[in-house]
Amino acid sequence: MVLRSCSKLPGILFCAIICFFISATATAQGKNTVRTIILDAGHGGIKTGTKGTFSLEKNVCLGITLKLGKMLQKEMPDVKLVYIRTTDVHVDNRARAELANASKGDLYVAIHANAMPKLEQKKFAGYKTEVYYTGTGKNKKKHTRKVKQYKIHYINNVTAKGTETYIWAADRTEAKGDFVEERLSEDTDSTDYKPDINDPTFKAKSLLWTKRYFDKSLLLASIVEEELKKGGRLSRGVKQRNEEGIWILQATAMPSILVESGFLSNPQEEKYLNSQNGQTEVARAVFNAIKRYRTATEPRSAAVSHPTNPHKTK
Repeated sequence: MVLRSCSKLPGILFCAIICFFISATATAQGKNTVRTIILDAGHGGIKTGTKGTFSLEKNVCLGITLKLGKMLQKEMPDVKLVYIRTTDVHVDNRARAELANASKGDLYVAIHANAMPKLEQKKFAGYKTEVYYTGTGKNKKKHTRKVKQYKIHYINNVTAKGTETYIWAADRTEAKGDFVEERLSEDTDSTDYKPDINDPTFKAKSLLWTKRYFDKSLLLASIVEEELKKGGRLSRGVKQRNEEGIWILQATAMPSILVESGFLSNPQEEKYLNSQNGQTEVARAVFNAIKRYRTATEPRSAAVSHPTNPHKTK
């Protein structure tokens, strides 16, 4: 996979290489590549996400996402922002992807928080007499034996810490490609013509765009981790996900990332992620990454001056 083949490259060099190829593509296209950003605060409502000692993931996600949105609105006023949620409501993952695709998003950024499963601990609680039998019929005999008994309880796994950013796996491009095909067929300029999705040429085009979305997702995710690391956070790197449950990465026909901002199972990180300063720092790191990504992927003329987008922020 791409991540494995590039894992030996220094982070900055790797991003520079990806930037070069994507920038060349953007120049050929001759248009702004980031006009609409989908901001997804993970979970919400009855779906609380993971739980810390005193906080819920859904609230942390919303706090960071709203701060990120304000930064984008202030410093990139020409970009249209579409929020999946701005309050504590539940939005189904399929509805999230459908909204993103219907909004013609150019980037999908989901904010989440992590947690480690609790650790199981056993404590010796004495012995219990157990009866068992051997033999059958007339030879059947009754026996007793002492069996150790344990009490089991669970404690928080407080050691894990750091950030990680997920993208849809390169080995599952076909699954994402289905949604890319659908969007491409809807984005045709002519209202009288709809492409044949079974046409080999159209298939090749959708495969190319799916590959571009993977490359751009990888680029943005790598820059996000760089920016978080600059701010003093431990980066656990960029990781590929191909589980069916990561629907928002699979079903969004655009570059898409999921940022795990830290571990609520770690007391220090939970406190940090619930603080105004911590949330602002995470939001600022993601904003800086988006800004760098936009500069790297757009034609030079577009990067110098962006016309005002007529769309209002949702």
